[in-house]
Amino acid sequence: MKSFLFLTIWIIAGLVGFAQPVSIIPQPVSVKQTGGKFIINAKTVIVAKDAEEEKAADFFTTYLQSVYGFTLGKSNSAQHNYIRLNTRKFIQKPSSDAYTLMVTSSGVTITGDTYPGTFYGIQSLIQLLPVAKSNALTIPAVTIADAPRFNYRGMMLDVGRHFFPLPVVKKYIDYIALHKMNYFHWHLTDDQGWRIEIKKYPLLTQVGSTRNNTIIGHFPGTGNDNTPHGGFYTQDEIREVVKYAADRFITVVPEIEMPGHAEAALTSYNWLGCPGTGPYKVEGTWGVFDNVFCAGKDSTFQFLQDVIDEVLQLFPSPYIHVGGDECPKTNWKKCPLCQARIKAEGLKDEHGLQSYFVQRMEKYINGKGRKIIGWDEILEGGLAPNATVMSWRGEEGGIDAAKQNHDVIMTPGGWVYFDHAQVEKDDSLTIGGFLPLGKVYGYEPIPKELNAEQAKHVLGGQANLWTEYITNLPKIEYMIFPRMSALSEVLWSPKNQRNWKLFLPRLQQQYKRYDLWKSNFSKAIIAEVKVAPKKVISKKK
Repeated sequence: MKSFLFLTIWIIAGLVGFAQPVSIIPQPVSVKQTGGKFIINAKTVIVAKDAEEEKAADFFTTYLQSVYGFTLGKSNSAQHNYIRLNTRKFIQKPSSDAYTLMVTSSGVTITGDTYPGTFYGIQSLIQLLPVAKSNALTIPAVTIADAPRFNYRGMMLDVGRHFFPLPVVKKYIDYIALHKMNYFHWHLTDDQGWRIEIKKYPLLTQVGSTRNNTIIGHFPGTGNDNTPHGGFYTQDEIREVVKYAADRFITVVPEIEMPGHAEAALTSYNWLGCPGTGPYKVEGTWGVFDNVFCAGKDSTFQFLQDVIDEVLQLFPSPYIHVGGDECPKTNWKKCPLCQARIKAEGLKDEHGLQSYFVQRMEKYINGKGRKIIGWDEILEGGLAPNATVMSWRGEEGGIDAAKQNHDVIMTPGGWVYFDHAQVEKDDSLTIGGFLPLGKVYGYEPIPKELNAEQAKHVLGGQANLWTEYITNLPKIEYMIFPRMSALSEVLWSPKNQRNWKLFLPRLQQQYKRYDLWKSNFSKAIIAEVKVAPKKVISKKK
């Protein structure tokens, strides 16, 4: 019935001659077109009452300038030709970040239950704008009431495999904002590069940020390019990115990989590895490597605590991601120090040692007032007491964690790994796998295996963009669009309002917005949702 209603609104809007049908992704909870229109032009003023509302106002005026070539003046009050922001200060957290947006012939009023809610109203206003450039933008009179379904709506960018400069990172954050998402997971360290400046350990970036070469073509490659690849973010640049995201009501979650994916760190400081292992190098190929942090040395934990201390000063996020995935136990099995640790702590085996490693770091991070997120391997050997699990190897880890009353972020490889190909025979180099648009749109983050109480632990979901085969912004855009638009609707809109057939017409309008943004995107459309059997994906990276 609701699907029929939205289709009817779409058709009627076109017949009565509105500026254009309402075409918003993600689909709002409620949309009512009321007849009439409002025109935004250079004489329109935007009204914001305080610094937090100014963030939303500035985002909108910057968008107008960059896309349409004009901007708006600001006013403390206006009775005509206005865009007024109004945030309800009396509503206390926890809040749904709801907003209402009302367009009349006199102006636009956006009322948010919270500052993020007001900002999300701005994103819907942007999608009411015509997709043809003009200095007079006609939008339909409309009333929208809206709120997100999930509190965690994220996108991850891997800068370990390939480094991306600040303008690219900021553009990625802008895309997150335009899709009403609110978490940017920043994968900062890996075997192929350490990307964050740590002042106490300068070799991490002096040595660990650069590899000598990179394989050519698909793994295992047809040789290597004999070209150094490197780069890192200074602490000032990190602060700049964190502020840039905060101005868009986005939380940056840093990931510092441990105990595996540590080759870049071990190359910088050899003593972090198990005795007798090595030699180490910043890897120029992909995969999983045996050289990991030594769990038998207290100096390893002191090093990681020192790193975390500097990370905490840079990132106000409530979460620190500690990785925890794909940690081979080969070296630990041979290491006398690791074996002594297993015996001294009464651990069952090397899986227990990994659990000890993660729990020890969690205790330290909890002591600093923060929480950890880890990939679902942190379940092995026993889950850290307060950890949030990011379920990537299918949904099984998330289901298990939720049943243990742990919070979960769903990010299963088969549904939201945007490094996978969008067509079965892709014309660009990808890691493999096949993830068509319809499958992303058809994903349901709450597994049917969970009861209502357990389902409350599913905070939301995110897509991951691993960059083994991605080296530039146009390729980033090609891989995330339009799948990011589909995922935004999965994480934002009410489940019973998601409708593939009604999504497709809105997607055609979204393609025109991509063009307005001068963004690259895939034009492959799968005409029906195809959900493959749930299965464990063997490799994340």
